[in-house]
Amino acid sequence: MSQRIVILQGHPDASEAHLCHALADRYREGALARGHEVRVIEIATLEFPVLRSQKEWKTTPLPASLTAAQEAIAWSQHLVLFFPLWLGDMPALVKAFLEQVLRPGFAFEYVEGNPMGRKGLTGRSARVVVTMGMPAMIYRHLYRAHSVKSLERNILGFVGLSPVRETLIGSVEAMSEQKRNEWFRRLSRLGATAQ
Repeated sequence: MSQRIVILQGHPDASEAHLCHALADRYREGALARGHEVRVIEIATLEFPVLRSQKEWKTTPLPASLTAAQEAIAWSQHLVLFFPLWLGDMPALVKAFLEQVLRPGFAFEYVEGNPMGRKGLTGRSARVVVTMGMPAMIYRHLYRAHSVKSLERNILGFVGLSPVRETLIGSVEAMSEQKRNEWFRRLSRLGATAQ
């Protein structure tokens, strides 16, 4: 059965292609080959302000530049977020994007007497694909993949995405062509299965 997939390309540099772009391309190709519908949102090409207060987050309208992105997320059945690990976390641009599009009234609703609110994006799954310079095993075991776990639990899970799976790709600067091609094949297979 075909799925509606949204790929969120979170590499903050849109001036040239990076490994995140190549991985997302392979995921997209695999998905399209299996008949899935795919939309790609290149976060770095969007102009939007950084939110600076809770009041602004709750009361200001979504910037017009993000309307199509929010509509794509509502349309989707599966989200795939690609980004490089920067200073141990997602790039600031990705966080700013998520803060803008995952607002109250869309991604969740406040409910009197329920501090967790009502999740607005249930019925959708997600995958987080993170590239990094350090070995992925070091990030996973020594650092406990803290920032990715926080993203999965406190942002994606909070708004109802489930299950949320992860792909951690480490040692990217030292990666051989053979290893890179293995990752491309793996991402293509994930795209084909919409996982």
